[in-house]
Amino acid sequence: MKAIIPVAGVGSRLRPHTYTLPKVLLNVAGKPIIGHILDKIIEEGFNEAVIVVGYLGDMIEEYLTKHYDIKFTFIEQEERLGLGHAIWITREHIGTEPMLIILGDTIFEVELKDVLRREYSSLGVKAVDDPRRFGVAEMKNGFISKLIEKPEQPTSNLAVVGLYYIKRPQLLVECLNREISENIRTKGEFQLTDALQMMIDSGEKFSTFPVEGWYDCGKPETLLSTNQKLLKSKSKHKEIFGCVINPPVYIADDADIHNSIIGPYATIASKAVVRDSVVQNSIVGEEAKVLSMLLNESIIGNNAFVKGKARRVNIGDSSEVDLS
Repeated sequence: MKAIIPVAGVGSRLRPHTYTLPKVLLNVAGKPIIGHILDKIIEEGFNEAVIVVGYLGDMIEEYLTKHYDIKFTFIEQEERLGLGHAIWITREHIGTEPMLIILGDTIFEVELKDVLRREYSSLGVKAVDDPRRFGVAEMKNGFISKLIEKPEQPTSNLAVVGLYYIKRPQLLVECLNREISENIRTKGEFQLTDALQMMIDSGEKFSTFPVEGWYDCGKPETLLSTNQKLLKSKSKHKEIFGCVINPPVYIADDADIHNSIIGPYATIASKAVVRDSVVQNSIVGEEAKVLSMLLNESIIGNNAFVKGKARRVNIGDSSEVDLS
């Protein structure tokens, strides 16, 4: 089966990290965000993925082709015109077989096998306290009657969380073609929800499936929260002489840790160096150096250097901060 994964966003809310790295390559619980997604869909039997890239897309292509051996097609979204547009530019690679669309900046835990056997198209949803940030689904007689993108006055708390099982993909292409040709935009962009609503209006039935394990990675605080949740099931470390390890943590095999306390909820990436420090609820990137620090709720970019006092630090790749 084929998955379409749009990953063209610039990740402005995660700057400075996304100045030099695409959002989907940020490390969480020992692996890039998109790595968690690929692991999941391959486990579920997918053997092909169409990746919509944009900003720093060559880095995404390099990572995926190096670490996975399924069939990839990479398509560049040259203009950021919305999620509907991102899917529309893949139309030549959309066949007649059912497919799955997955937003590339959200990690999910859900059993897809039952979803993929469903009679009808189906969208992943989760009840949320404030649905104004999301597309929401209104239900009638067990099926979606209306989809609304980021409503100012929500009439439903069922957020559409970025998993779309499309039973009749050619109907979706027809609706996207109409959306683009008639310049139908919502909030200035071509929305996927508008094309899905056209499908519903034409008689296509959409059911929903619950996604309780849905982890947002769009902001520093949610990235750290997702790191916490994933480490509870993906903890990995070995005993290190002269150090205290408080699980759950992820410590790469080639990380260099001396005289430090690591965890809980710390990710230490490949070839990172941590000395004379305490690192809790934080992510330390590849080849970063942390010396004589007490880090909490911090994100240290790849090749960055921090030294000194107790701080909450959020610095990008190849940066240097000396607080001593």
